[in-house]
Amino acid sequence: MRPAGDDCRRPRVPRAQCRADERSVPAATGGRPRRTDPRRRRLRGRERDGSPGRDRPRGSVRRRRCRRHRGHPGADARGWGPGDAPSAPRGTPGGEPVVTIPIADPVFEEAEIEAVREVLESGMVADGPEVRRFESEFANYCGANHAVAVANGTVALHAALEALGIGEGDRVVTTPFSFVASANAIRLAGATPVFADIDPETYTLDPAATRETVREHDAAAILAVHLYGLPADLDALTSIAEEEDVLLVEDAAQAHGARYDGRPVGTFGDAGTFSFYPTKNMTTGEGGMVVTDDEAVADRAASYVNHGRTGAGSYSHEQLGHNYRMTSMAAAIGRVQLERLPDWVRARRENAEQLSPVLEGVPGVETPVEPDGRRHAYHQYTIRTPRREALVDRLDAAGVDTAVYSPTPIHRLGAYEHVDQRFPVAERAAEEVLSLPVHPGLSDEDVETIAGAVGRAAEQRQ
Repeated sequence: MRPAGDDCRRPRVPRAQCRADERSVPAATGGRPRRTDPRRRRLRGRERDGSPGRDRPRGSVRRRRCRRHRGHPGADARGWGPGDAPSAPRGTPGGEPVVTIPIADPVFEEAEIEAVREVLESGMVADGPEVRRFESEFANYCGANHAVAVANGTVALHAALEALGIGEGDRVVTTPFSFVASANAIRLAGATPVFADIDPETYTLDPAATRETVREHDAAAILAVHLYGLPADLDALTSIAEEEDVLLVEDAAQAHGARYDGRPVGTFGDAGTFSFYPTKNMTTGEGGMVVTDDEAVADRAASYVNHGRTGAGSYSHEQLGHNYRMTSMAAAIGRVQLERLPDWVRARRENAEQLSPVLEGVPGVETPVEPDGRRHAYHQYTIRTPRREALVDRLDAAGVDTAVYSPTPIHRLGAYEHVDQRFPVAERAAEEVLSLPVHPGLSDEDVETIAGAVGRAAEQRQ
């Protein structure tokens, strides 16, 4: 188990040892014998002798068997966190279990490498035509009129709030059960975050609590987080926003590919934001996007992330701003990843559909819900159990990486110690949630290993 933001990645095994272990994984690590597949030996699009490898179709989904030589990024509630340092395998001083199934597995193949190479050769490496193309394609994917590419997901939230006119004296209702960036962006815009408790099954904003908080604090906006890839209750939240005359911003950092009543999330409110951190359903390394149907909002966001500049290439600065721009290299990667996103989301859903029927029968384990009309994108497959530590130990022994996203609700963090309120549903969820691997890189055997380890842990507790 990896608390968000902690420097505690499981150890990575040298490639030579990894290949040897493909043939025989010691029983002590909870592994199972695996056969070496020579087709899996291509490293980043090249064969072992250095010759160009055979590229996989852009929409393909990998079902790899051995991942222990691949590190995965440190992650937190929204997937942002420091790089994790490797440690020694179990059995050595200070050792930990060896991970065979990581919690996240970002994919970069020859298509991404070639796209970046083309940008480098063009010389247009900063903001440029490649970024405009990515914005257009992402807006089209979401069904939005406009998209503004930015440096990361936190910046996307900040820019969206600034573009909507949220600032000093405003209060914005949001969830206490998310990565801290959701609330920090509100403060960076000069406004004050006020929290409403969450629904115990979806972990997203509880509509009744949200309405009450909007009225109590005379809020100017609602910032709804689509957590773990599941859309919030957008019917209820859009109704509240209209009836209470407040703005609605969607934090879709974890919800690429999620839909509500068949429509992509991020397009129901006044603006939506996305993150492209490596643990997300698609990545640009670092990056983010603001989407909106309002041209004026898009123009203000684009100006704000470019030093407050107005007019292409001009030195006219009509407002304060920042350098929050996306690079052309990141945009090039994003365009390739966006082509693959539908297949990757489909694979995540298939993995979840394999896990849920098995785990639903495990005593003391609650599986993710998918209410009618909501299409889960499964950024994370997050279960709930009051015996989390015992389950983590069993999964560790089987080589399955896990993570606790939002182990501390925002209102209990040091930066928010001034918040003198309790949110019991969010606080209990933080004590019981556990995310399991669900990414497209899982093989069917991986999914069986995860489900089996959870089941055996429950049997041992009976």
